[in-house]
Amino acid sequence: MGRAEVVRDYGGISAEDRRAERRRKLLEAGRQAWGESGLADVTVRGVCAAAKLTPRYFYEHFPNRDALVVAVADELYEGLFDVLVGASLAESGGLEDKLRAALKALLDTIADDPHIHRILTSDWNGIPGLVERRTKTLDVITDLVLHYGADLIEFEPESAETMRRGALFVVGGVNQLIVDWLRDPKESTAELADSCTWLCLTVVTAGRAAAKRDIAQ
Repeated sequence: MGRAEVVRDYGGISAEDRRAERRRKLLEAGRQAWGESGLADVTVRGVCAAAKLTPRYFYEHFPNRDALVVAVADELYEGLFDVLVGASLAESGGLEDKLRAALKALLDTIADDPHIHRILTSDWNGIPGLVERRTKTLDVITDLVLHYGADLIEFEPESAETMRRGALFVVGGVNQLIVDWLRDPKESTAELADSCTWLCLTVVTAGRAAAKRDIAQ
């Protein structure tokens, strides 16, 4: 067996799989440190110790601690996206039912995991690229709303730009309500989901009325 074969396959595990496993351990350790103690306690040394890896392997995947933090945030958001979309698609009802199911599933996921709550309520301003992730996240959710919700609103907006602005308005408003709820979760997840759903449908109803007026003129 040649050296290249040994590097590719050690103990029945390929080099690529070993790299992926090390990255997974680093991300898990970073998320745990951030979720349990706060962003300031996410350090290269601490993450490596928790993952039982040397700094050499850390820098194999991330140029610095901030890059790991951004990757943890990305992974968290991807998981929340999956929850939103999955709950909406699993609901067989109309727009109202799908909205409520998606929002309730998202809020339940956050409420059930204190780590997610701490991460989402941390001050992200000191990490390059992290604040931009929030803006990017709103854009991604807006795209999801347009992709999965366009056929459910039962009216034709005057233009694609109007449709996108409406979706962005709804997403931004719901996001702010969730941010406020994270600071002081007085409402239950069901109550907040109901409130957000009602507000979203109010915007849709107003858009439908405006579209009818445009047709009548």
